[in-house]
Amino acid sequence: MELKVALYLIPVSISDAPLRDALPAGNLDILKQLRYLIVENVRTARRFLKRCDPGFDIGAVTFYELNRHTDLSEVSSYLEPLRRGEPVGVMSEAGCPAVADPGALPVSIAQKEGLRVVPLVGPSSILMALMASGFNGQGFSFNGYLPVDEKEREKRLRELENLSRKHDMTQIFIETPYRNNRMVESLAKTLRGDTLICVAADITDPEHESIKTLPASRWKNAKYDYNKRPAIFLIYSR
Repeated sequence: MELKVALYLIPVSISDAPLRDALPAGNLDILKQLRYLIVENVRTARRFLKRCDPGFDIGAVTFYELNRHTDLSEVSSYLEPLRRGEPVGVMSEAGCPAVADPGALPVSIAQKEGLRVVPLVGPSSILMALMASGFNGQGFSFNGYLPVDEKEREKRLRELENLSRKHDMTQIFIETPYRNNRMVESLAKTLRGDTLICVAADITDPEHESIKTLPASRWKNAKYDYNKRPAIFLIYSR
């Protein structure tokens, strides 16, 4: 099937689980036809493509790197192939592009210019954690990273707890993996005892996935080790 001219948003697996368990087969059919890819890191993008298909013709693909070192004034030029009628893909490092991901910028440019954008189906650790938490899925907010400074972090946690209670909203955030255990400690000592905390780690990993919801009072004495594991944190207070 010949691809329509569009900016394709290509999800990437979020664990080492078999790709067939995380991504639709149709995604690979689309990937094989793309000759222009916007990625966070060329090296890991190449590795993922080879994982999808060891025979993937990587040499035929032009990669554009978009990360914190990119001159953002150059990003518009990444869409030149799309403007002249060739499909382009945006690929995240993990999960869904443009969600907690720098891929949102080329999507924004495409939308402003009236270029077609096609999101493909794939895993989002944020939504999967929310699904499994038992918290309110009708109203929720993703807050990215919280402050590193302990006092500022605890202040922000109290703010999020108050917002959750006032608006009946699940509050979701992430942390640098090597600080995960410290985050759980902060949550347990800062929040009200009856505020619910969910920690979702290694989502989709068949051996190591762990998604646990407990009130803050029980996390104080819980046994856990989330060090250097990809994790999502959620709180819900009523």
